[in-house]
Amino acid sequence: MKNIILISIILISVSACRNKNKIEEPIVEQASTSIITLTNAQIKSAAIVTGKLEQKAISSILKVNGKIDVPPQNLVSISVPLGGYLKSTRLLPGMHINKGDVIAVIEDQQYIQMQQDFLTAQAKINFLQQEYERQKELNKSKASSDKAYQQAEADYKSQKVLIAALSEKLQLAGINLQQLNDSCIQRSISIHSPINGYVSKVNVNIGKYVAPTDVLFELINPTDIHLALKIFEKDLNKLYIGQKLVAYTNNQPDKKYPCEILLIGKDLSPERNTDVHCHFEAYDKTLVPGTYMNADIQVRNYRTLVLPDDAIVMFENKMYVFIAKGNNEFEMKEIKTGISEKGYTEILGADNISDQGFVIKGAYSILMKIKNTTD
Repeated sequence: MKNIILISIILISVSACRNKNKIEEPIVEQASTSIITLTNAQIKSAAIVTGKLEQKAISSILKVNGKIDVPPQNLVSISVPLGGYLKSTRLLPGMHINKGDVIAVIEDQQYIQMQQDFLTAQAKINFLQQEYERQKELNKSKASSDKAYQQAEADYKSQKVLIAALSEKLQLAGINLQQLNDSCIQRSISIHSPINGYVSKVNVNIGKYVAPTDVLFELINPTDIHLALKIFEKDLNKLYIGQKLVAYTNNQPDKKYPCEILLIGKDLSPERNTDVHCHFEAYDKTLVPGTYMNADIQVRNYRTLVLPDDAIVMFENKMYVFIAKGNNEFEMKEIKTGISEKGYTEILGADNISDQGFVIKGAYSILMKIKNTTD
C-alpha cells in the first residue's frame, strides 16, 4: 500500500513538472485566427518597427503594347496604270532603294500602238488645222457652205482632243513625249521609285502579266515610322497629347526608345480599345514596321495613402498587413493594394484604418511565426 502511494506521488510530481515547462515555453500564443501575441524577446528578434499610413504623391506606370506602323504617305504600292508583262526587276524584300531608281521594266504591244496613234494624230493635225482655217475664210465670203465649215471645225477640234488624250495616256505610262518621234518608238516602259526607302513586298515574277489593279511592289519610307499602341477605354483618361513614354521590344527589353504621344483615337473597337499613335524621338534603322513593342507610360502624379513595401505580405495569394493592437498583439488584416513606386505601395480603401499603427518592418517574420504555429 505504501508503495502504491509513493508511486502515485511521483507520477503527480512528474506531470506537474511537465505542465510547468509547457506553460513557460510558449513561442506564439494565438488569441484568435487573426490576432497574434508575441513576447518582448520575439519582437526584438524580429526587429519589428511600427508606423502609420503616409500621404505620398506617386505616379503609376501604365504598361501597354502595340506595333510599329507607317503613315499612309510613307507606304507606297507600285502598280502599272496600263498593265503589261514584267520584263525585268532587281527588287528583293528588304532591299534599299533611292528615289528615281528604275525598279521594273514593263513591256506590251499596247504601248507601241499608243505611240503610233499619237504620232499619226500629230501628223494629221496640221492638215486639219489648215483646212479649218481655209473653210473659215471661205465661209466668211460665202464661197463655201456652213456645213463644210462646221465639218472642218469639228474634225480639227476632235483631233486636238485625241492628241491631248493620247498625250496624257503616254505620260501616265511613263513615256517621255519630248523624245518620242517616228524613229524612236519604244515597246517597254520603266517604273521608277517615287521615294527613298526599302522594299517590303515583291508580288510578281519576270514574265508575269500584271493588270492595272495588281500591286507589283510595296515600298516603305521608314523615316517617319511611329508606334501604334492599343489602349483600353478605362485608361484613355490618363493620356494626353505630348505625354512621354518609353518603348522596348521583347528581344531587347533593356534598350529603351523614348517616344511622345501625337494622336489619341476617338473611336473604340468591339474590344473596347483604340489606337494611340506615338512618335519616336530618334529614328533607329533597326526598327522595322510590324514589330511588336511594349511601352511604359508614366501617368500624372496623385496623392494617396501608402505603406512601405516591407509592411505588406502575401499569404495564400492574398495581401495582408499587421496592425499593432498594443500589449504585443498584432492583427493580421487583408488589404487591397494599388500602385507601387519607389519602395511604397498604395493601400486602397484605407480611410477606415488611417489612424492605426502598422508593422512596417518585420512583417514577414510575424507571418513565418504564424505559419509555423499553424503547421
